[in-house]
Amino acid sequence: MTPLPTFAPPGDKRALEEGEAFTPRFGSDGLITAIAVDADSGAVLMLAHMNAESLARTLETGEVWYWSRSRGELWHKGATSGQIQTLVEMRVDCDQDALLLRVRVGGDGGCCHTGRRDCFYRGVNYDPETGTVRLAPRAS
Repeated sequence: MTPLPTFAPPGDKRALEEGEAFTPRFGSDGLITAIAVDADSGAVLMLAHMNAESLARTLETGEVWYWSRSRGELWHKGATSGQIQTLVEMRVDCDQDALLLRVRVGGDGGCCHTGRRDCFYRGVNYDPETGTVRLAPRAS
């Protein structure tokens, strides 16, 4: 088995924002935010987190791995549901503290543990007259 990729610490601001070195900035919890979008439609599917190991496994295997904060363990997305996320492209933001994953989803094409296509299935509605905030299903 080949060794997993490793990541150098971030350099100065110019290197971070303009350089070619991939130096992901993990938070104090060891995690980086990852947003998964459908590679074909661009629809936002889910937001999750990665640690260095899940990021390295994703790059090595071409299938997306996350770090489950609720379970405190490595999570191969779709390993039990069949909703394997195949990585098409990975992008990093300007200061390298967030990732955008363009993916194709296997199985039934869903991503959310609720059985929906994506995790962003509700809109937040604010009524300024009453000061009430409510959730409602979003239009597809």
